Amino acid sequence: MEYFKQILRFAKPYKRFAILNIIANIFYALFGTLSMISLFPMLKVLFAKTDELHTKPLWEGIGKITSYGEQYLNYFVTQKKAEGNDDVLIFMVVLVVSTFLLKNLFSYLAMYFITFLRNGVLKDMRNELYKKITSLPLAFYSEKRKGDTMSRISTDVLEIQHSFLSILELIVREPLMIVFTIISMFLISAKLTLFVFIFIPISGFLISLIGKTLKRKSDRVQKEQGLFLSIVDETLGGLKVIKGFNGEKIFGRKFQESTSRFYKFSNSLLNRQNLAGPTSEFLGITVIAVLLWYGGRMVLNDGSLDPGLFLVYMGLAYNILTPAKAISKASYKVKKGNAAAERVLEILNTESPLKDKADAVEKDGFNTSIALEHVSFKYEDDYVLKDFSIKIEKGKTLALVGQSGSGKSTIANLVTRFYDVSKGKIIIDGQDIRDLTKHSLRELMGLVTQDSILFNDTVKNNILLGKEDATDEAVIEALKIANAWEFVKDLPLGIETNIGDSGNKLSGGQKQRLSIARAVLKNPPIMILDEATSALDTESERLVQVALENMMKNRTSIVIAHRLSTIQNADTIVVMQKGKIVEQGKHQELLEQNGVYRSLVQMQSIQ
Repeated sequence: MEYFKQILRFAKPYKRFAILNIIANIFYALFGTLSMISLFPMLKVLFAKTDELHTKPLWEGIGKITSYGEQYLNYFVTQKKAEGNDDVLIFMVVLVVSTFLLKNLFSYLAMYFITFLRNGVLKDMRNELYKKITSLPLAFYSEKRKGDTMSRISTDVLEIQHSFLSILELIVREPLMIVFTIISMFLISAKLTLFVFIFIPISGFLISLIGKTLKRKSDRVQKEQGLFLSIVDETLGGLKVIKGFNGEKIFGRKFQESTSRFYKFSNSLLNRQNLAGPTSEFLGITVIAVLLWYGGRMVLNDGSLDPGLFLVYMGLAYNILTPAKAISKASYKVKKGNAAAERVLEILNTESPLKDKADAVEKDGFNTSIALEHVSFKYEDDYVLKDFSIKIEKGKTLALVGQSGSGKSTIANLVTRFYDVSKGKIIIDGQDIRDLTKHSLRELMGLVTQDSILFNDTVKNNILLGKEDATDEAVIEALKIANAWEFVKDLPLGIETNIGDSGNKLSGGQKQRLSIARAVLKNPPIMILDEATSALDTESERLVQVALENMMKNRTSIVIAHRLSTIQNADTIVVMQKGKIVEQGKHQELLEQNGVYRSLVQMQSIQ
């Protein structure tokens, strides 16, 4: 129930629908009980069992309501006969039909109102989950499978709707139906009702035994679903490699192993769940059979119970079975939903270590410099940056070079605050970036990465990510600066052309130039280029390099370079090895030092 309480907070904005649902359910339970009781007068009239009564009966309190109802029926029929009206049976039929009509009308209204609550909670929970997913740091996803996260926001949230939120439907309606029915049964025969209650705890105990393992079994099913969704995601992302290496069988085997486990776990879960309905129904029928035996004796042997009332009583007893069955099923659903709620709340309750401070300030411009002061950083156990210090003046270009794993990209991740430093600090205009809001910090920066990250949308909408309210003219101008307009203008719909999943309708160079155009449109004072040309052919590199030079004019730039030909004009080149600075200076100065930088240049044969 701890998870249920946390989920209920999503229902608060929709409490008016919950109140209307409760009101409708109260009337549903009332008319559901009355619809069964209304059969009694019809049976009495149908079998001519009414006695003549010419004086209106007196109300003697709730304890004698049964005899009052019977006497009033006798009086009503006697009066109608005295008036020469033979339509008493029609009146009784209309009474029965009316109560059943009202019962079903309020049942519909209860479901109508709860629909808005259920779907509203589903919407808000998914929205909050998505917001949380985008706010958590990159480090959170380094150990998580994408498919597992997708499973939580889709299947697990839906499972919560089917399990926990179904309780909201049952929490009033079914218990009230049982309460009203039991009150009516007590009024008809307290002795018979007490006899029935002996068997109810036994039934409840047997049903609870079935539900004990449902949470554990459900958890296995949901985890396995996350795993095979991850395999599908990896397959679609790496289809070219899988086909190129004839790896279809390997991935097919992994997927089949996962779906086989899912098949086994699902069968185990559903078979246990499916046992609930037949068990509760069988136990209910057993109680009905006992009633027939004991109540039949009361009718036939000592005449302490009217036959018509006994038939109504049996109807009421059967009337309890449906809500009791619904409640038992709901208890299984809650156990199953517990596993889904645990997985969803694991993300929702995760605190981001990169949260803005309570007194974090908005920074709306860049004025003097960026400084990394004695920065050390580790992703897990080993430091990838060790006591790293550098200062970048406004308008200058800093280039970071070195072998893979030397810590170059880590600096880009730290300056943009995708991660926080382990030791030391990063300062912009004299302020520690941890004292700034992440949003205002990243507003100052444009990012172009080695992998051109584009989305399945139009050219225009991909570029507008940098500045949502930009005009078409501004988009085209950014494309021109990025050397991208030359191919975009020839696309079937120009800037309105959809570029496919991850921009796969374009070449590598074209995708990279669109990434640059996106950064150009944003027009930030600080630009971070993380190996922006390393994956390109020579012709594309030349075009992209020109685009980068256009973009870097009058901006402070941090360039992480693999191809050293792209950074010869940088104001400062920092050569890194194993997280430390081994050389720094301008291109010509470093060549003259005849050290690590010169070796790197010679390896790339650019002299």
